[in-house]
Amino acid sequence: MKTHIRTLQIAFTYIGTIVGAGFATGQEILQFFTQYGSWAVLTILLSTILFIWLGTKMMIIARRIEAESYEDFNRHLFGEKTGGLISLFTMFILIGVNSIMLAGAGAIFQEHLGLHYQTGLLLTMVGSYFLLKRGISGILQMNSIVVPLMLSLSLIIIFNTLQVPGAERFLFLSTDHSPFRAWLSPLLYTAFNLGMAQAVLVPMARHTREEKALLRGGILGGLGIGFMLLAAHFAMSSQMPGILQFEIPMGSIAFRLGTVVQTIYLLLIFLEIFSTFVADIYGVAMQLQQRLPLAPSLITPLLMLVCYLLSQFGFSSLLSLFYPIFGGLALIWVVKLLRAPTNPPAGTPPLADPPSKEDSWLHIKPATRK
Repeated sequence: MKTHIRTLQIAFTYIGTIVGAGFATGQEILQFFTQYGSWAVLTILLSTILFIWLGTKMMIIARRIEAESYEDFNRHLFGEKTGGLISLFTMFILIGVNSIMLAGAGAIFQEHLGLHYQTGLLLTMVGSYFLLKRGISGILQMNSIVVPLMLSLSLIIIFNTLQVPGAERFLFLSTDHSPFRAWLSPLLYTAFNLGMAQAVLVPMARHTREEKALLRGGILGGLGIGFMLLAAHFAMSSQMPGILQFEIPMGSIAFRLGTVVQTIYLLLIFLEIFSTFVADIYGVAMQLQQRLPLAPSLITPLLMLVCYLLSQFGFSSLLSLFYPIFGGLALIWVVKLLRAPTNPPAGTPPLADPPSKEDSWLHIKPATRK
């Protein structure tokens, strides 16, 4: 029973880490998938396969090399010097993205609740601080609540879209974009999101005792991400091309379903921003503990203070600055993960819980450590 619970917690945390503000608003799905018309269903399927395969592989490797942070993982992939430099760059990007998440929370409080921008920032920071005091268990428990709500909303949107004239258009939408761009898009999308997710998936894997839970959690998590991608694409396709004019395309769909669904949707956008912020802060804090001679109890508040100061620049300007920079690095990182062996250097006893036959599709060999 404990293994099954842990599997669900891992799957929900995987989904919650990938599904951030861009996913919740619909902009990421619109830009990476829906705008490519009839190609989108196939590219979503490709992205789902990659999330299942590479996300699971990353977690299993992280557990076998006993990586405490994504820096340990990157050093394993790229070597000591290059891996350290890449992790340092990744840390700055994650801090920038954390600031984006924080700014997004402030924007929700200001634009939809009529409260001050700073109120949203401060409430998010205070809530995150107390949750992070519980460590990885707090992140697992939070996602175990948030993600089922997100999946439920996806089902509501699907059932509502089935009643809309032209619901079948997602299979026949035309596009002016080339097939090359359409098929490159899911690779970029998966690379970017996995590059971000390593901040929490790596330490989570390290503290998971049973490898089977990681394997099954990775599969369920990848399938859940694919389901939510397809649900959002299905709903937005029925409103094409008019939906392209909205900054929050999924919001335009949710708002038509009544006040209750609208309120739930706004709450979920905030919770998704909150979960991403907490996960990334946790991952960066784990790395900084390895680099700075400071007490762990000081690192998280200082990190949040930096994010707070950066968030004063606003949501849009930070988004345009940090996201494109990280995209290229994430693609290189995923290519390296694709080619990486899944066993640490030979010559030491294996970890407990040896690989089962279920691991064969990942080409995973027994782990050994120095």
